[in-house]
Amino acid sequence: MMSNPLNTPLTQDAGIEVPLICGPMYPCSNVELVAAASAAGGLGVVQPVTLIYVFGLDFREALRAIQAITDRPIGMNALIEASSDTYRKRMEAWIDIALEEGVRFFITSLGKPRWIVDRVTSVGGVVYHDVTERKWAEKALDSGVHGLIAVNRRAGGHAGPKPAQQLLDEVADLGLPVVCAGGIGTPAEFATALSMGYAGVQMGTRFIATDECQASVPYKKAIVDSSEDDIVLTERLTGVPVAVINTPYVQKLGLRAGPLARRMLRGRKTKHWMRSLYALRSAWTLKRTAYDKRGNIEYWQAGRSVAGIDSILPAATIVNSCAEAARAVLPPTQEAAARSPDTDNSGTDS
Repeated sequence: MMSNPLNTPLTQDAGIEVPLICGPMYPCSNVELVAAASAAGGLGVVQPVTLIYVFGLDFREALRAIQAITDRPIGMNALIEASSDTYRKRMEAWIDIALEEGVRFFITSLGKPRWIVDRVTSVGGVVYHDVTERKWAEKALDSGVHGLIAVNRRAGGHAGPKPAQQLLDEVADLGLPVVCAGGIGTPAEFATALSMGYAGVQMGTRFIATDECQASVPYKKAIVDSSEDDIVLTERLTGVPVAVINTPYVQKLGLRAGPLARRMLRGRKTKHWMRSLYALRSAWTLKRTAYDKRGNIEYWQAGRSVAGIDSILPAATIVNSCAEAARAVLPPTQEAAARSPDTDNSGTDS
C-alpha cells in the first residue's frame, strides 16, 4: 500500500492533514485567518493577546467563533513571561480556557515550558517549543516538550542566528520532531524543508498576504513588493533584533536601540523593567501600523520569505499548493525522511 509523504510526526501530533502551521503573529492572527488555515488541512494557531487586545474579543468566544467556521484542530501560542506574576496568571487562565474548548496543540515561547507541558499533557495535549539554537532545545527537552519549532535566521519577528539546515543538524539528535520556521514562502520551499528532514513548516509572513488576514492593504502590498534584501533587523521595537521591512520610516528611525536603553537591557535589575516598557510600546506600535489603511507609518514586521511572495492569496490556496508540491517531490519511499528528525539529509537553507 502506498504511504502518504505528508504523514509526519507533526500531522500526527496535531491531528492535521498537511504539516503546515499558520504561525501565531501579533497583531495579525485574526479569527478568520486561523480558521481558514485549519479548514484547509493545516494548523491555525491563536494568540490570546492578539484576539483580546487587538480585536477586543473575549478569548473563549473567539475560540468558539473559529470553531463555528471549522471543526478542524487549532493550536494556541503561549508566551512565557517569568518576570510577571500577573501575566503568568493570565496565561494560566487562557490555557485552561483553551483546554476546556478542546484545543490540544500548544506552541510555547520565551522561557521554560515545564508548567505548561504538565498542564497540557494531563489532558492528552501536545507542546512544541520555539528554539533558535541547541541550548534552548535541550532546556525544552528537559521540560518534556513533544517537538521543536526551529526558528532560523530568515524568520520574521525575533529571528534566530542560524540557517535552516545548520539548526536542524544541531537539534536532530535530540529525538524530537522539528518544524522549520523562517524563510518559507513558496510551495517549493515547503517541499524542500520536508526533504531536509523537517517534520513540518511554520509560515508567518506568507499568511499575512492572504485574503483572510485583516492586516491593511498597504502592509500586504509591502510584503508582495519587497525582496529579501529589503528585510532588516531593528532593535527599536523590543530592544532585541526584530525583522522588519526596510521602509523610509525605519531608515529615519534607525535600527539600534539608544545607548541608555542598551545599558538598561544589560542590567540585572533593570532589564525586566526595560523589556516590559518595550513590550508595551511595541504592542501599541505594531497594532497601529498593521491596521492603518493609509499606510502612513510604514513599520511592518516580515521575514525573508518575502522573496517568494508575489500575490495576495486565499489561505486555502497556500495550504493546498504546498501539499501538492510536497507530494510531487516526496515519493512514498521518502516518507521516513520527512518523519524522522534523526535522518541525515542534505539540503540547502530555505
